[in-house]
Parts: sequence; structure tokens; C-alpha cells
Amino acid sequence: MVKEITVDSFNTEVINSDKLTVVDFYATWCGPCRKLSPILEEVETELSDRVNFAKIDTDDNIDAAKEYQVSGLPTLLVFKNGEVVERMVGLMPKSSIITNIEKHI
Repeated sequence: MVKEITVDSFNTEVINSDKLTVVDFYATWCGPCRKLSPILEEVETELSDRVNFAKIDTDDNIDAAKEYQVSGLPTLLVFKNGEVVERMVGLMPKSSIITNIEKHI
């Protein structure tokens, strides 16, 4: 299951992580976000040995959304060594998500 994080745990879980980390910026009211959730769970199952996964509710953690210029939901940001290396906006198929993540591993 993709780990829920907050702005308070963001640095520990994402920025300071030794592994590539994918963060799902979502909102509970967002239909495409709800559709992406089970897809992301499948991606996590396939890549969890090489990649960390986290999700953050933009309504409860607006500062994180602002800092990373998240304007559309869902947004997946891929972090490597504390820096954003990939941005995926909107509902995407599982194969596209995996391809966009794997090129940074």
C-alpha cells in the first residue's frame, strides 16, 4: 500500500531517501485521483524493491503542492537525490507510469 505522508514527513520520506521516490499528489474529491490509486498500487507492487512510493493529500498539505508547483491532479513527481526528475500529470496507464519511472532507476 502506498504510504500516506504529510508536509512534516516529506523531507524524511522523500528528499532524504536513498531510493528513487514517486509521490502522488492527490485530493479525496478528485475522480481521476481515485482511478489512479489502484493503478499506482500495482506499479508499487512491481517496483517496490527499487522504488519508494508515497502519496500526499494536497488539500491537507497545500504548502507541498505549492512548493512543487502542482496545479493539476493527480500529479506524480519522481524524486532522485532530493530533486524532481519526472513529472506526470493526469490519469495515465500503468505501462506509461512504469516507463517514466524506470528511465530514472
